[in-house]
Amino acid sequence: MLKEQTEPVELTETLVVPATMRAAVYRGVNDVRVETIPVPEIGAGEVLVKIHTCGICGTDLKKIHTGSHSAPRVFGHEMAGTVVKVGEGVSDFVVGDRVMAYHHIPCGECFYCRKRTFAQCETYKKVGCTAGFAPSGGGFAEYIRVMDWIVQKGLVKIPDGVPFEQAAFIEPVNTCYKAIELLGLQNDETVLVIGQGPIGILLAALAQRTGATVLTSDLYAERHAIAAKFGLDRPLDARGDVVAAAKAATGGRGADVALLAVGGDALIRVAMDAIRPGGRVMLFAATQHGEAPFDPAAVCMDEKTLMGSYSSSVAINDEVARLVLEGYGNGFDLTPLISHRFPLEDAVAAIDMASHPQADSMKIVIQP
Repeated sequence: MLKEQTEPVELTETLVVPATMRAAVYRGVNDVRVETIPVPEIGAGEVLVKIHTCGICGTDLKKIHTGSHSAPRVFGHEMAGTVVKVGEGVSDFVVGDRVMAYHHIPCGECFYCRKRTFAQCETYKKVGCTAGFAPSGGGFAEYIRVMDWIVQKGLVKIPDGVPFEQAAFIEPVNTCYKAIELLGLQNDETVLVIGQGPIGILLAALAQRTGATVLTSDLYAERHAIAAKFGLDRPLDARGDVVAAAKAATGGRGADVALLAVGGDALIRVAMDAIRPGGRVMLFAATQHGEAPFDPAAVCMDEKTLMGSYSSSVAINDEVARLVLEGYGNGFDLTPLISHRFPLEDAVAAIDMASHPQADSMKIVIQP
């Protein structure tokens, strides 16, 4: 097991950074290779970060397996590490700072930003962190270049004593927190979270923090056991009739909200059937285009709402950072969600494991 680092690194402005580094390079559909590539150069307003921990996200896997993006690239965006070089004009960060970096930050001025739909902003869709090649996050490498607009609004300092592993959850927690905010949960509501992988557990834990009653559904008892560590003590066996179980738990009405935290369009119908008239279904993992049948009368006559949430929200960056960083050791330790840690040289095996989740696999991280 790799040793976690929680203490600040003693470095100087004259730190020597190598010319080359190791990286897991995407070369085409289902083709990732660990290679030696140049360490990216930084410019004015930018910083270079040495990666300590980077989680593997489902969106990384989708890109690798579908060929949705051109090659070569280095993916990975749930990342935390240490600043090892700063560009001209950077005043808020110094060499040795422990940080996490968002890879998307919106412009704050366009139509979509004014409507607080930040993920649709054209600047947001640009990626501001790279290990080289087309910017794609870059966390599956030893070093990343963090561009100026990310340094200004999307680089978060990690306090001493908080592990990099905890800080690497800030970006995924933001995406989940955004979804919970959009739902506007009330403390007399019952929420069904379908799927108890790491994202499902985060969604369920955040929903429970609002005071709502949370039901969790998954195929694996092992995942329910991990969810129980977060106070999620109303498990439903996904091999059974989840709709009937949700109704039984709510006096026959159905849940007020269903959160779909796994892919699979067939589960949209399950979620819609599991909620009461006037309830809401939140799609969180439906990130591939296609067609998914559902009963339109359930939306019209039963007044059920089908909604979605995608990516993070800059409006809650500060709140989420406080939650995650102050939560370590104070009831919101997220490191138990990590089931496997791989060195960078074994990145291909890490990606393969994440692509074929098992009962005992949760968040998988790469640690250069």
